[in-house]
Amino acid sequence: MGQLDGKVALVTGGARGMGAEHVRRFVAEGARVVFGDLLDHEGTALAAELGSAVRYVHHDVTSEADWSAAVSEAVTHYGRLDAVVNNAGILRFVPIAEMALADFTTVMNVNVTGTWLGIKTAAPALAEAGGGSVVNVSSVEGFVGAAGLSAYSASKFAIRGITKSAARELGHLGIRVNSLHPGGIATPMTAAVSGASGVDGDGFFASLPIPRWGQPVEVSHVAAFLASDAASYCTGGEFVVDGGMLTGCGY
Repeated sequence: MGQLDGKVALVTGGARGMGAEHVRRFVAEGARVVFGDLLDHEGTALAAELGSAVRYVHHDVTSEADWSAAVSEAVTHYGRLDAVVNNAGILRFVPIAEMALADFTTVMNVNVTGTWLGIKTAAPALAEAGGGSVVNVSSVEGFVGAAGLSAYSASKFAIRGITKSAARELGHLGIRVNSLHPGGIATPMTAAVSGASGVDGDGFFASLPIPRWGQPVEVSHVAAFLASDAASYCTGGEFVVDGGMLTGCGY
């Protein structure tokens, strides 16, 4: 038996990278999953791979209409909604002095507004199901800053605050809300950052207590735990999956 047997989940940014691993892991644990993205080609391919346990929807997380449609898809086709993984996110690697306001605003809209809208829109369906779980994907940059990532870091700090406020507001409805903080995970997005920054990613991660890049599925295991009944007394928490990156300086 899987730890998510009988549950229905909604995953954003699920077409590739870490989001796709969340979808695969949740299905492997027995869940049925609606997942959304803007990458329709990759999304439909993943849906074809996984079959009737999933449904793909085109989903702009900054759109109230798209959020309503995604939640409706879960309830209409699978009968309920038990978990939401707010995974969709973007970054721009640009120093503050060179960053356009429009780029800063875009990052904040997707990462922060998208997460907030997800909680707001899904909460009634989660409550109707008797309660559920929201997993907000933040980052280690939600605890520390990084040069060139001012907008991304600001957005990931904000997700921590939204998570704690939502946990306070929604607990009486049986809805748990936690944040998940990946470190250096081998995904297309982190590969792009390494290239843009000129940082030797392999060399940096070799200095960690767990001296390697993390794999997306290692984050997905924690997301599945938080969505499951095994995490029934966890809310407002911050769950770090970073190979020890935040333990301190490497000396």
